[in-house]
Amino acid sequence: MSISIVDTSEQSVAADTHYEDRCNLAAAFRMTARLNMDEGVANHFSYAVSDDGSQFLINPFGRHFSNMRAGDLLLLDAHADAAEKADPTAWAIHGAMHRNLPQARCVMHVHSKYATVLASLEESELPPIDQNTMRYFNRVAVDDGFDGMGLGDEAERLTTTLGDNRILIMGNHGVMAVGNTIARAFDELFYFERACQNYITALTTGKPLRIASDAVAEKTARQWEDYMDRIGSCDVHLREIREILDREEPDYKL
Repeated sequence: MSISIVDTSEQSVAADTHYEDRCNLAAAFRMTARLNMDEGVANHFSYAVSDDGSQFLINPFGRHFSNMRAGDLLLLDAHADAAEKADPTAWAIHGAMHRNLPQARCVMHVHSKYATVLASLEESELPPIDQNTMRYFNRVAVDDGFDGMGLGDEAERLTTTLGDNRILIMGNHGVMAVGNTIARAFDELFYFERACQNYITALTTGKPLRIASDAVAEKTARQWEDYMDRIGSCDVHLREIREILDREEPDYKL
C-alpha cells in the first residue's frame, strides 16, 4: 500500500511534486460544494499522477467537499490491497478505474440532484433538446446493473461499461465523469448536471419536447469538442474557479 500524507503547512505542501494537481483537485471539490452537487463527506474525485495511472490522488474519508485542501488529498496505489484512510467505496470504485482504465486520468463521482434523477428513470437516455444536452449526444454510457454500494464486482463492472465515453450514468446511483485532465473531467461533470437539469425541468412542464435531429445533435456535439480542444474552454473554466477561490477561500491551497 502506498499512501502519502503530507504536512499541511503551506511551505511543505507547495514543495510537493504534485502540488498543482492537488490545488486543481481541491478547487474542483470546493466549487462542487458551492454548486450543491456534493453529498457531504461522501462521493469522491481522483486524479492519476503516474504514467500508468496506478498512483492517484483522492479525497480522504470524512473530509467535506467544502473544506478540502491540497494537503488533505491522499496518494494511493491502485494495486495495493487496501487503503485505510480512504472510504471503502472510494477505494473500490476509483482503484478499479485507475487500475483498469489508465486513460481515465481524472475520475469524478457524485450523486448530484439532476443527474441522479436521470439515473433513477427507467429510460436514462438524455435526448438532444438544447446545446448542453447535445454536447453528450451518443457520448454517454448507462450502467443498469446496480447491485449495491460499489464494492467488489460492482466496481470492476463499471470499468467495462464506460467504454470510450466521458460520462457514465450509474443507474439507481449517480454519475461519473472522466477526463484526461482535472479541468476536463470537472467541465464534463458541470455541464452534464446542467444538461440533466434542463431536461428534467422540461419534463415537468408536461409539454412535448423539441428534440433536435441526429444530424444537428452530432454537429453540435462536435462543435463542443472543438470548443474544448481548440479554444481550451475547460482550462479557462478551472482557471476562473481558482481565481474565485484565491480571492475568497485561499486556504484550499494549503
